[in-house]
Amino acid sequence: MKKVILRPLFHRHQLQIAIDFRFDEEVKAHVKNFPKMQYSKTHSCFYINFSLENKGQLYQHLQQKQWFVDYSALQGVTVPKAAEIVKPPVFSRAQKKLLHEYVSYLRGQRLSESSVRTYYSFVLKLVDHLSDKPLDTIVQRDLELFVEKKIAAKAYAISTHRQCMSAIKHFLDLHPEIPVASLDLKRPPKSRYLPTVLSKEEVIRLLTATRNLKHRAILALIYSSGLRIGELLNLHLRDLDVERRQVFIRNSKGRKDRVVVLAESILPLLHNYITTYTPKDYFTEGREGVKYHAESVRAFLKESCKRARITKKVTPHCLRHSYATHMLENGIDIRYIQELLGHSKPETTMIYTHVSRKDIMKISSPLDVTVRELKKAAQDQQERPPQLE
Repeated sequence: MKKVILRPLFHRHQLQIAIDFRFDEEVKAHVKNFPKMQYSKTHSCFYINFSLENKGQLYQHLQQKQWFVDYSALQGVTVPKAAEIVKPPVFSRAQKKLLHEYVSYLRGQRLSESSVRTYYSFVLKLVDHLSDKPLDTIVQRDLELFVEKKIAAKAYAISTHRQCMSAIKHFLDLHPEIPVASLDLKRPPKSRYLPTVLSKEEVIRLLTATRNLKHRAILALIYSSGLRIGELLNLHLRDLDVERRQVFIRNSKGRKDRVVVLAESILPLLHNYITTYTPKDYFTEGREGVKYHAESVRAFLKESCKRARITKKVTPHCLRHSYATHMLENGIDIRYIQELLGHSKPETTMIYTHVSRKDIMKISSPLDVTVRELKKAAQDQQERPPQLE
């Protein structure tokens, strides 16, 4: 029986009903036939505006085909009150000009589109916070208050805080009329968290528990080649060189190309996937040939971890961490691992020396040493032959 899942989705500043289903032409055609149905490329799903009337009519529309409709995620969901909806800021013409100039400046610095979007999101908040205050009257305390109220008070991660400071520094470089030196703005020290790593046995369990062929091919390629999620989504079929057992990564982080190993053990899986799904351009494609979405990968990875009974918080990047750690444990030189991962600095790769079990797991706890010594002493005492008087 075909299954359709209904869930809440906040999109375009409104609560929507998202419709999820395993790709099927019949289901797709029937869903599109519902009045006022729309498709979101951002979320890779069909959706309609949330209302009790729409929910009931949509359920009846899907039930016509006698499919299984899972609407449990919508139970208890109500339309938010007007006061609860966060409305987007309204900018003046001068503010819009500032934002357009900032984006143009970042692109002129040849930053990646990912960095442009990230920095723009912070400066969007900054411009809204500063309102129409003239640039030459902005003081350092204005910027500090913005960071305190909009970043620190909302408990963003340290890495996000640091990105915000970088965005502000670019804004100051663009506008020398602001009497604040970018060097005077301090970023919090970088966090030194150890990455989450799966064991080799957990990786195999995860791949085995991933039932969907396409999903299994995606996870296998991420782990076996140590790819970032963005590298996987941007990977073209032409970048897979089966004959030479190589994957060509183009224009990755830091605008660098690199070549990584294509594992021989996953070739039958990749062949089966490509033959079955017949992607045209990208290695993994969404509906109608569009680029696959990262959220989709995170969603099915979460489900696979549940089936594999893996309780760690696993993300696609955890598979990359696991790849690097397992390579180190297999005796591969850290310099080769750095090149395969595409790290600019060896210090970035050195983090895996702290999570590798190769040498550190040979160290015994002092409690274990003491218990072994006591057991040995007791055994020696029992085996000691009787003494002649």
